[in-house]
Amino acid sequence: MVGRAKQFGVGRVRAWRRVLGLILAAGLVAVCSPARAEDLAAALAKAYQTNPALNAERARQRATDENVPQALAGYRPQLVASLSSGLQAVRNLLPGNTIQTATLKPWTIGVTVTQTLFNGFRTANSVRMAELQVQSGREALRNVGQGVLLDAVTAYTNVLANQSLVEAQKSNVAFLRETLTVTQRRLNAGDVTPTDASQAEARLARGQSDLNAAEVNLAISQATYAQVIGMTPGQLRAADPIDRLLPRSREDAVALANKENPAVAAASFDVDAASTSIHIAEGALLPSVTLQGSVSRSRDSDQTLGTFGTDQASIVGSVTAPIYDGGTAASQTRQSKELAAQSRLVLDQVRNQTRTAVISAWVANEGAKVAVSASEAEVKAATVALQGVSREAQGGQRTTVDVLNSQSDLIQAKARLIGAQRDRVIASYTLLSAIGRLDVKNLNLNTPDYLPEVHYHQVRDAWHGLRTPSGQ
Repeated sequence: MVGRAKQFGVGRVRAWRRVLGLILAAGLVAVCSPARAEDLAAALAKAYQTNPALNAERARQRATDENVPQALAGYRPQLVASLSSGLQAVRNLLPGNTIQTATLKPWTIGVTVTQTLFNGFRTANSVRMAELQVQSGREALRNVGQGVLLDAVTAYTNVLANQSLVEAQKSNVAFLRETLTVTQRRLNAGDVTPTDASQAEARLARGQSDLNAAEVNLAISQATYAQVIGMTPGQLRAADPIDRLLPRSREDAVALANKENPAVAAASFDVDAASTSIHIAEGALLPSVTLQGSVSRSRDSDQTLGTFGTDQASIVGSVTAPIYDGGTAASQTRQSKELAAQSRLVLDQVRNQTRTAVISAWVANEGAKVAVSASEAEVKAATVALQGVSREAQGGQRTTVDVLNSQSDLIQAKARLIGAQRDRVIASYTLLSAIGRLDVKNLNLNTPDYLPEVHYHQVRDAWHGLRTPSGQ
């Protein structure tokens, strides 16, 4: 009997040593996945090139560029050519009740050139307004670009975190399965009660459910990654916070955002554009001066006429001054003034929202630093605690439930650490976006920067042509 007891004691120690080995192996599971060629910078560059939302915004901006040549057309002459020809039946009643009929084939060709000399400065103000709309659109494009890059960072870190959670849950399931095996052996030997085995079995079922949930979340995050970045993710390289590009204080962050945040800049240009629209509306109350030249030639086949054709050329200048238009121009002027006042209030609102966003991002980033440090300490302590509880369980000083509870504490601590590391990266990029510096140039991404001014200069002074330039 003594020999059998010794043999059982040795077997129990060996079983618990296997469990302890799994604990150590679980502790060595990296919170982030192993390094591979695919990293965050490459993912951001891919998203910047292929994201549909960003490319659609670029197309919208190229369409906005066309407002400028349309406004500049007011300075240019308008040339119209006309040609008319047809058949004309004529029935003439002559003296003596003589009737004369004929079928005529008249035709006329002419060219008219109209040049506006003055239109109440509406053309100049329209050009200025169009240019302000272009500048506002560029800031809106930059804002969308920042949003796409931030979405890409979020998608990347979510996949990275969920991959790590899946690996941690797999390790947890392996540990719980081995713990159940050891507990069942001890139950068969009469060393533990059926309750211990049931508790170990319940924890294993919970671990398998948690693993399934982690795999589901990973699949969802992978689908989001493909949507934002344009390709399915592989095993991702760990992402680091972007602290090197962040301001040193919250006050500096707010000051930078007021100057560089694209939403604030776009709203500022909108204010200028709305103010310019007032002058355009007022221009309808001023006189207009136009100069028109025309050349025409007409021919008629009526033999009874003394003239068979006419050639004409004329230059006519005209001045028109509005006296009363029913109040339309006055109403449009008042309307433009109210819209300008609205745009100023919107600018104040955007500035307040930006300030709030910057402060929130700053606080979140600082809080994420604390959360990561606390989670790392928690994981370290929980790992040591689990190792200690397992050793004490070998000596009979701890129960199976104690080991299971300690393992549960460890896996929850690891999940919190993974989430804190993910939030830490996202928070740093969110702060960089809030101050207006989340772009290709500052991130030094390996991709050409899209320059909207290229397309603008391609079309600004174009007098004709239907082909759409690339704008790259």
